[in-house]
Amino acid sequence: MSLLEATTTNAVVGRTMRQLAWARLRRDRVAVISMFVLGIIVFIAAFGPVISKWIGVNPFDFNTKLLSDAGSLPLGPLGGVSLDHPLGVEPLTGRDISARLLYGTRISLFIALSATFITVVVGTVVGIVAGYSRGRTDTLLSRFMDITLAFPLLLVIIAMSPVLEQRLQAWGLPKGNPSRIATLILVLSIFGWPYLARLIRGQVLSLREREFVEAAVSIGSSKRRILFRELLPNLWAPILVYATITMPGLIGAEAALAFLGISVIPPTPTWGSMLEESVGYFTVDPFYFFVPLTMLLAAVLSFNLLGDALRDALDPKADRT
Repeated sequence: MSLLEATTTNAVVGRTMRQLAWARLRRDRVAVISMFVLGIIVFIAAFGPVISKWIGVNPFDFNTKLLSDAGSLPLGPLGGVSLDHPLGVEPLTGRDISARLLYGTRISLFIALSATFITVVVGTVVGIVAGYSRGRTDTLLSRFMDITLAFPLLLVIIAMSPVLEQRLQAWGLPKGNPSRIATLILVLSIFGWPYLARLIRGQVLSLREREFVEAAVSIGSSKRRILFRELLPNLWAPILVYATITMPGLIGAEAALAFLGISVIPPTPTWGSMLEESVGYFTVDPFYFFVPLTMLLAAVLSFNLLGDALRDALDPKADRT
């Protein structure tokens, strides 16, 4: 073999930062397991109605024949678990829990994903503009973030939700769950974006002094190009990590709001509404409580673990063995 052939054969192939991050992520077993669990949950959310129809159950059908003579508790062990109802049935109504969980997964994830998307977009744009700008613009945006963060979140959401829902209906959004779901998405987004905006602003404060930004300014690039073509590509790491950490928080927030009556209108299920309905039967039918709790726990834990893994994979200075 000639020297040229040996050099060509043993040449080192360069890899992009994306390829390096993906390679680190694949080596992380916890990240792989988390992605697998989230893939199952997303699959359930996407095809929940199809799966429900395929197994022959409906989340809205009452079936009192599956209840005891008292008409409240399910027949059989573990809340009425059987081949026809693998996760049992609800007390008092006899509705199939597996079907309600399939439908509830779709709504809970839709609310969390939509709120996360709006939060990330608004927080990123405001953070980039505030960090790159100087003087009055930066001061105004920073003070606006501080004021938004100063509101007592839970109390404001409780007071704001009915008013916002009525306003959305006045603008033409259908009454019922469409306006209720839109209200949940908006109230969760309105008070979520300042956290990301402050993080992005801090990153941009250091990036704006880098050589590639000065070079773009020197050749006369527009401010819009500098913000979204030069700075934004260098911010994907914190944005992705923040999004994966925000998702479980919003899923839990929707569940908490269900306990306060600020969730979808029954009988439409979500994880939070199912938990709220099951609390009253915890002592007599604990399985009914643990089914939605397990799904909620799996989603929140998987998103948190994936967020930690992403942070390590995207940080080239992290200490790895």
